[in-house]
Amino acid sequence: MDIKIKRLSETATMPAYAHANDAGMDLYADLHPLQEDIESEVESYCLIDPHTTKMISCGFAMAIPEGYFGGIYARSGLASKQSLRPANCVGVVDSSYRGEVMVALHNDSDEIQEIKHGQRIAQMLIQPVVSVTLEQVEALDETERGEGGFGSSGK
Repeated sequence: MDIKIKRLSETATMPAYAHANDAGMDLYADLHPLQEDIESEVESYCLIDPHTTKMISCGFAMAIPEGYFGGIYARSGLASKQSLRPANCVGVVDSSYRGEVMVALHNDSDEIQEIKHGQRIAQMLIQPVVSVTLEQVEALDETERGEGGFGSSGK
């Protein structure tokens, strides 16, 4: 599948698959460093306070084909080592959206966390959308499980 992508910043790192058979492509922080910082190799970064969320730019927009969406998921290393994850757990980039892809990154730790320019902050999977039609009824089919919810399997 071909997807059109537009760089919105000269400093943006385009999404990329780390390995040929990976499900998700890495998304990178684009912290829009100043030209003088680039030339002097000063690192741009942002800080995320404990238990807060910060919107992190990725520096690109894309045209996901109709019938698909981009799911933005946590990177396991970032979540386990820095306690950082997408604030809404899974972000959704709809096929009709043409704005900048951003990640709402939440710090679950009790310490300030640092994100550096160019750091991998999340991963995106392109997934099919299944459209449904809801039909309101008076009763639902009976199943073995029935209304058993959280912990109902006893396991």
